Amino acid sequence: MKQNLFVYNTLTRKKEEFKPLNAPHVGMYVCGPTVYSDVHLGNCRTYISFDLIFRYLSHLGYKVRYVRNITDAGHLEGDGGDEGEDKISKKAKLTQLEPMEIVQKYTVGFHDVLKIFNTLPPSIEPTATGHIIEQIELVKQILAKGLAYEVDGSIYFDVEKYNSTADYGILSGRNLDDMINNTRDLGGQDEKRGKLDFALWIKAKPEHLMQWPSPWGMGFPGWHLECSAMSHKYLGNQFDIHGGGLDLVPTHHTNEIAQNVACCGKNPATYWIHTNMLTVNGQKMSKSLGNSFLPHELFTGDHSILERGYSPMTVRFFMLQAHYRSTLDFGNEAMEASEKGFKRLMTAVALLDNLKQSATTDVDVEQISARCYEALNDDFNSPVLIAELFEASRIINSVNDGKMKIDEVNLQRLKTLIKTFVFDILGLMDEQAANDDLPKLLNFIVSLRNEAKVSHDYATSDKIRQGLQQIGFQLKDSKEGTTWNKI
Repeated sequence: MKQNLFVYNTLTRKKEEFKPLNAPHVGMYVCGPTVYSDVHLGNCRTYISFDLIFRYLSHLGYKVRYVRNITDAGHLEGDGGDEGEDKISKKAKLTQLEPMEIVQKYTVGFHDVLKIFNTLPPSIEPTATGHIIEQIELVKQILAKGLAYEVDGSIYFDVEKYNSTADYGILSGRNLDDMINNTRDLGGQDEKRGKLDFALWIKAKPEHLMQWPSPWGMGFPGWHLECSAMSHKYLGNQFDIHGGGLDLVPTHHTNEIAQNVACCGKNPATYWIHTNMLTVNGQKMSKSLGNSFLPHELFTGDHSILERGYSPMTVRFFMLQAHYRSTLDFGNEAMEASEKGFKRLMTAVALLDNLKQSATTDVDVEQISARCYEALNDDFNSPVLIAELFEASRIINSVNDGKMKIDEVNLQRLKTLIKTFVFDILGLMDEQAANDDLPKLLNFIVSLRNEAKVSHDYATSDKIRQGLQQIGFQLKDSKEGTTWNKI
């Protein structure tokens, strides 16, 4: 196992050596999406970044339990606060659908997009609605510690009382008085005792679509509560990594820490890792500015700000060319450059199997490999890793052109290096090779169907035809044989 991995810890605001609580086991919790709309690129960047982290930790030999939740209740329009309508309930009313239809639609869409980006699925993907009992129990424990209070069926966390014995702003580095002064008045929420108090459980109005029985009456959990309950259940009181977008630091993750310390007396995670935001041509990505686009719009180019579309692997490569803690700026020129770089890397990789080995070598692949590990061990520095892989591709091209020699040992090391870092860890795929193999694959499947027909196994024949149709390919039978086409 390669040692001396250092990660930047938001909690301490410095890089620290990664030392799991119970090596080789690693517990990692990442805040998942609220499934009331299509997943946006900011989400995708976060999950691609943690996919890299998951892949690298697994490569180092750690047994990673990666938990990423689905928020399907309790996330109100006010995001950090307790105001507004539940986002999923609101969408359900607008579309005249059941809330769980909304959840199902956008959860499937979320999975489809991440699959296109070639991210690995988490070990566990729990939902908020599937853990109502655990959340109620957590509220009971915090009440028993005297750090929450009830007002007419709603339960609020007492931030100032908590801060008298713990540091509420430990993650954000902010002072409590400053936070209070910068928080607007409670307005219609004067049932709270303090400006920063947040809801653990919210009393539901009769018309609220998603509500559950509790010791305090019908209601629903606060948004921050679910992550504490589910991380606690699947990873224990303390685990190794908690992650998410940088925007979660001031409120959501701050409140998670408070809940866990109030309940268990411990900060839940040793290392807090956060991804930075996306910008477009130097401006924050937002719907109001008209520069916000969804993954499929980026793939097709169907947006006024895009000159054309880019492949999923080009987009993944583009995201990995920036460090996860750096702001990532989208723009047509930047995407063009990434596409050229990605194609250059894949073109070199395609030459590997046909390189001729020599008795002598001009190349020491071990040095390149060591620098690749050095890059990733420095807080998962993917842009430096990619720079080293371009050096490897330069060597491949030089050997192919006869300008350099490589012996059997270093050629095998080079093949291992490319497989390990390009495909296994960065999670890139050679899209052209995949497209080239598609006709061969479909023709093979058609031949299996023909064999089934000859054997009068019409059930299997129909199953193959229907299965291909479901994934977008139509079969046509004629006297000349069977042909296929994309629907």
